[in-house]
Amino acid sequence: MAAIPIDSTVNESTILIQHAARDFAEHELRPVVMTYDESQKFPTEIFKKLAELGFLGATVSEEFSGAGLSMLDFSVLVEEIARVDPSVALSICAHNGLCVSHIYNFANEAQKKKYLPDLCSGKKLGGWGLTEAFSGSDAGGMRTVAVKDGNNWILNGNKNFITHGSVGETFVVLAVTDKSRSHGISAFIVEKGMKGFSVGKKENKLGMRASDTSSLIFEDVRVPAENLIGSEGEGFKQALKILDSGRIGIAALSVGLAQGALDASIKYAKERQQFGKPLADFQGIQFKLADMAMEIEAARLLTHKAALMKDAGKDINLSASQAKYFSSEVATRAANEAVQIHGGYGFIKDFPVEKFYRDVKLLTIGEGTSEVQKMVIARNILK
Repeated sequence: MAAIPIDSTVNESTILIQHAARDFAEHELRPVVMTYDESQKFPTEIFKKLAELGFLGATVSEEFSGAGLSMLDFSVLVEEIARVDPSVALSICAHNGLCVSHIYNFANEAQKKKYLPDLCSGKKLGGWGLTEAFSGSDAGGMRTVAVKDGNNWILNGNKNFITHGSVGETFVVLAVTDKSRSHGISAFIVEKGMKGFSVGKKENKLGMRASDTSSLIFEDVRVPAENLIGSEGEGFKQALKILDSGRIGIAALSVGLAQGALDASIKYAKERQQFGKPLADFQGIQFKLADMAMEIEAARLLTHKAALMKDAGKDINLSASQAKYFSSEVATRAANEAVQIHGGYGFIKDFPVEKFYRDVKLLTIGEGTSEVQKMVIARNILK
């Protein structure tokens, strides 16, 4: 299968990344997609191979054992993985775009040297602890607290819906350190194995089932003072910046899922015969495919725009939200139409569109719901 066309701003090195990710997805992922989905087992061996390709330290500089890729490179590789298995792409995004990115962008040199090499090499997986039972979109409702005690911070609370909660070993955890002011939140590096740090319930999910999602529990966890990222009270601002970048990854994931749904629909429409001719000969089906292709290309261009702006050091608050919102909604429509084109076969697990249909819903929720994205977009255009 030929590479998906990408806009003229993409250079040859990015196309090589695309080919490498495409080859990996087709040969390493496609044969085992449903095995991991149905078992809900995290694909540890897959992630060892992804680490060998440099995909677990994608945008980190070589100084810290990363691959030194651009955000555009990263968006293209995520899209290619998501075409075949969105749940693996989700884990790549969470590891790179949340945990690793937070440490790489805001930690001091000593923290980077201590934690990034293991994360980039895949020796350890990372997680990011923001969401709680009472604070999702409203991070100001956070109840996890950290209290200073000599050379330590005492951490208490719970985090929900944490990607890599049970398989991760290094976490960036957000906690309230100053209750006297709004968003008096700080970020800490917390390691699995610290006394009082345990894993709670592993979620039984609708989709993205190979991507581990669990709750985290902190009971008087003593976190060394040197594990504070940046200064006290900077965590909320840091988190907003991380979410901006992370949304580009989710936009790319959405484009990949949508492209996978379109690929499967085109293949099925050419093969499936009804009334003596292929489904692809019916105008009703052609119009569905045309709309899918057009919207996917528009979503891809929005995603590439946001990635290029990130690479150029520009403010991406608006562009990332636009890309994430539009792409996730396009993916939702594409997955729905793909099932419709497949008819009854779209409702069974022998065809990939059934899994795309289950996986896609998370994309309009995670890293800021569609409603939150519209709030961000409106805030920017009304300035």
